[in-house]
Amino acid sequence: AAMTVHYAICPAHPGAHLFHVTVTVEAPDPAGQLFMLPAWIPGSYMIREFARNIVRLTALDGDTPVRVEKLDKHTWRAAPVAGPLTLAYEVYAWDLSVRAAHLDKTHGFFNGTSVFLLPIGHEGAPCRVDLLPPEGKDYADWQVATGLAPARGTRRGSFGTYLAADYDELIDCPVEMGSFVTGRFDVLGVPHEIVITGSVPKLDMARLTADLARVCEVQMRLFAPRGRTPAARSRTGAAAPFERYTFLTMAVGDGYGGLEHRNSTALICKRDDLPHLGMTDSTVAYRTFLGLASHEYFHSWNVKRIRPAAFVPYDLTTENYTRLLWAFEGFTSYYDDLLLARAGLLSEAQYLDTLAGTLTTVMQRASRLKQSVADSSFDAWIKYYRQDENAPNSVVSYYQKGALVALALDLTIRAGTNHRLSLDDVMRHLWQQWVEAGDGYTGVDEDGILAAAEDVTGLSLARVLREWTEGTRDPDFAKLLAPFGVAVEARPALDSPHFALLGVKFADGKLVNVFDGSPAQAAGLSGGDTLVALDDIRVTAGNLDKLLARYRPGDTVRVHAFRRDELQVFDVRLSTRPPSKFTLLADARAGKTAVAARRKWLGA
Repeated sequence: AAMTVHYAICPAHPGAHLFHVTVTVEAPDPAGQLFMLPAWIPGSYMIREFARNIVRLTALDGDTPVRVEKLDKHTWRAAPVAGPLTLAYEVYAWDLSVRAAHLDKTHGFFNGTSVFLLPIGHEGAPCRVDLLPPEGKDYADWQVATGLAPARGTRRGSFGTYLAADYDELIDCPVEMGSFVTGRFDVLGVPHEIVITGSVPKLDMARLTADLARVCEVQMRLFAPRGRTPAARSRTGAAAPFERYTFLTMAVGDGYGGLEHRNSTALICKRDDLPHLGMTDSTVAYRTFLGLASHEYFHSWNVKRIRPAAFVPYDLTTENYTRLLWAFEGFTSYYDDLLLARAGLLSEAQYLDTLAGTLTTVMQRASRLKQSVADSSFDAWIKYYRQDENAPNSVVSYYQKGALVALALDLTIRAGTNHRLSLDDVMRHLWQQWVEAGDGYTGVDEDGILAAAEDVTGLSLARVLREWTEGTRDPDFAKLLAPFGVAVEARPALDSPHFALLGVKFADGKLVNVFDGSPAQAAGLSGGDTLVALDDIRVTAGNLDKLLARYRPGDTVRVHAFRRDELQVFDVRLSTRPPSKFTLLADARAGKTAVAARRKWLGA
């Protein structure tokens, strides 16, 4: 059996945002042990160079210093030693996101990819990690939340020793530490918890856990093979591919994001997104949070288990290219809100409104005609995760357009099989492939989504699916939705005059984006320009739309703007054809067959 790799991590200097970490290898490579820190984190497809946050690093053989040299941006080699070798290092943790590490006097959070060096050659070795508390009485009430399993003698939720089967599991179980609040609930016999860090006055934890339980149960039942109980679904014998699940949630004034892991997720949200006592309605903000939680939970199946062949195994030193993120992120984006509707947390009208918002965003951007979602998937490393002011004109979202492809494929399968089969069946088929393959799982080939869809349904889907994913053709949603009694309407998007008449995104006095074919672009305005005046009236962060509301389409306005520190003047002829905003409505004239099809789709 492989010797255990021992880690210890301590929030040694919370005020300076420094974790102290050690890694000990019992039998280091006699030629000199190599160590590597990942360059990226699975689920977030950008090279992030986590090694840049290592402040200082030393190597020890017992108490004897060992020479260590850095070979490249994230690889070190220690000189040969006979006995156990320990690397000790500090990690600067000041990234308040779901991707890296953050530490201050209120809490600590880290992903293993940011803090745990891999001793190369010991990838499959079991890992023990001592989670140590910060020193001082100020931290006496700190707890721990993680998907890692506690070792014997350590109580779950407290500091102590935790175990991972190998390095992959170690870095796939983020850790939150601090004085957070916890809500617990069971779903089909599987324990779940949500941990919330950050102040949320009058949080309604009972409502939050009840609603999350409904979302999680709908997802577990989706992946149950037909005719078998949910408990027969996974290698663990549990009702899901994990034995317990943790939502690690950071509530802040303004923030949004999530990152999936094998038995947990890291979320960041606005505190106002969470339900408070006395809140009886379902706010847009709360539905947004539930959608985020639903999205990351669905990833437990779609991307953490079912995943592209390019990710089996992950190579964390460099980019891993696949053209399939439209399926792994896009399909997940389709199901996140659909499953809220099936759980009774979105009404039919609310769901159709959400879908219409996605359709509007994608259709308003010229990027969908320039870049396919397959190309967007492949180029995620250099484009989607590195967006600039021109991104809406050049980068199509494999999340949003991928969700629309999933919708189109689902509706096509339902109509083409007389509503016997759906995209649900394709997802279950992909899941069964993972279950049956066991440790021999090789992932989904680049044409594997298409192959699965055709195998399951017997339909000829290759032409349309390739047009939607490898090409830039828009699905005909009016035609696809008609058999479900849903009408598609397009009207001028006039609710935001700066967008409708100028063709820009405007925030804090600056042009964030100038859209292709817009009046602002034709006049020469650019992203980053600071608007000063419109027809000699000062523009502020809050009055641009009020000023523009006085004008009619086709009018010409004089715009003064600073580009860098130079004042420039632009004559802008306001749009006579504002972009379209889409509405999806249940058609009151639809027949019983269409209404039944819609109810089966939204309430499957």
